[in-house]
Formats: sequence, C-alpha cells, structure tokens
Amino acid sequence: MPLPPIDPAGATVVLRPERDEPGYWAGSAGVLHDGERFWLTYRQRRPRGADAERGWRCAVAVSDDGVRFTDVWSVRKDELGTPSMERFCLTRTASGGYRLLISYVDPADNRWRIDGLTAAHPARFDLAARRPVLTAASTGTEGVKDPYALTWGGMTYLFASYAAPFAGPRADAHASGDVYAVGATTHPTGLAVSHDGGEEFRWEGEALAVGGGWDRYQARLNSVVPVEGGFLGFYDGSASHEENYEERCGLAVSADLRSWRSLTPGGPWSVSPYATGSLRYVNALAVGDEWWFYYELTRADGSHDLRLTRSLTSGHGLAV
Repeated sequence: MPLPPIDPAGATVVLRPERDEPGYWAGSAGVLHDGERFWLTYRQRRPRGADAERGWRCAVAVSDDGVRFTDVWSVRKDELGTPSMERFCLTRTASGGYRLLISYVDPADNRWRIDGLTAAHPARFDLAARRPVLTAASTGTEGVKDPYALTWGGMTYLFASYAAPFAGPRADAHASGDVYAVGATTHPTGLAVSHDGGEEFRWEGEALAVGGGWDRYQARLNSVVPVEGGFLGFYDGSASHEENYEERCGLAVSADLRSWRSLTPGGPWSVSPYATGSLRYVNALAVGDEWWFYYELTRADGSHDLRLTRSLTSGHGLAV
C-alpha cells in the first residue's frame, strides 16, 4: 500500500468522551481548513439507556493550530426533536459565508435526513432557517446521512451514506430510529451534485458500492483528497449490522468523483489496536507537505475519542 496506515499510538487526542465507558463517544469529525484556521464539526454520543442517549450534541469549533479547538456553535438533539444526530459537514459559500450540512433522524418518520443552514459566520447558524438537502423521499432510499462535500471544477459533490431501498415492505426496520443498525439493508455511499455552489443538489445514486468481504454491509466515504490522476477516498466498512458503530477504514479511488472502486477489498487499511479495532470517520487533509488525519478511535475501555495523526506526504507515489 503506497500510503502507510494510520498509527494511533503516536496520535494527538483532540477530544475525549464524557466518560471512559462503552457507548460514550466524541467523534464524527468533519474538518475544514481555510488556509488560516481549522474548523471542526464533531458529535458527542451517549449509550442507549443513558440520559439524552445516542447522538445528543453536535458542535462547530475553531482552532489556529488544528489541535486546540473552541466551540462557536452547538445544537442538542431536543432542539430538533430527534432521537439522534450524526456527522455534520461545514463548507464555504461562493459569497464568503458558511454552509453547515447536518444529519439527524427525522422525528416524522424515523428516517435519517440531511438539512442545510447558511450564515455569514458559523456562530450565527439558525436552526429555524434550515432547509432540506437530502431526505429518504428525495433520494428514493430508506434514509441518508453523514454528508461530506467537495467543490471541484465549478461543481459541488456531496457524498452521503444511504440505506438502500428494501426488497419488500419493512416498516418495522425504522422502529428503532436507526435503520443502519438493524441489518435490513446495505449502506453504500451515494452522490448528489450541485451546479449553483451548493444551494440545490441533484441525487445521482450510488458512487461507492459495498464490497464482498469486510465491507459488504457498509461502505461510507468520509473524505476525499485530490492526487495525481484523480482522487483518493477514505471510507468506513463493516461486514454486518453487528459492526455498526465500530467500522474500520478502507481506501478507494476515482478518476471523476462519480465512480469509485475500493483499493482495500481484502481488509481495512487502518484499524485501532484496541477493543473492536474501530477507526472510523477519517477526515484527511493535505496541509503543506503533510497528511493530517482526523478520526474517531475505539479505545481499550470501549469508548471513542477523536484523534489527529500527522505524516509526511512525500515518498508515497499516490496516483490513480
């Protein structure tokens, strides 16, 4: 593999969970580097049965060094009336403002959805002004979440994990409020595109299919970095719903951002040395002559924290 796996042993811990116990997580990182500052979106999660269980709080934070972050905006799940929230994604608008894509369970039908908010500064996001971006109905799926957006060549590409349509009626699959955790269907990555800077998106369908082995249940593309001849993607894979919440990271490539193939069909690229081995939600950035990898890691005690690993980009010969 031309790109060495992430080594969590030498990582910097950016955020810690509320408690050092299974089910308590700090992660789902989304990172925007604007050339001067680092902007981080992250989620805090509690185990089922705890007070304000599951994804109960998400925030936007800012940092000058990419390590020490300060919150500028946050939302709790009761403000959306939702059972849970997951990954958010922050982008810039053509006018110099900011757009925040949020994923949460729609309280109306228990299906995951993605909405968008726009503001001149991340501290000014107003939930009352949010607009639908992708829903189960608009995509013809059983739910869609975990957005990642990239602007390239005058277009905005929005990647999102989706629950593939059922072969037959399965209303019971949404009873838990998380179709991703029940084994009713698979979860590839889909693509939506925008020609107007991210104001409106058109759903195009599957971009990265699930595999045939360790990633046969889920293949969630989390971040994309341009390389020679195309693009390198970092995706979460799992073999079944029993590994939901504990995915591991694989690599994928594309020449056009629309069609992707896995580089790691035989096994994950990076894993945690602890517990379930989960290393997920990798948001990779090329900053100067370094890779900056932000990711969520399962610790020895079963909780998850958010870490940063940096490594030199030179000498890897990455090309599509």
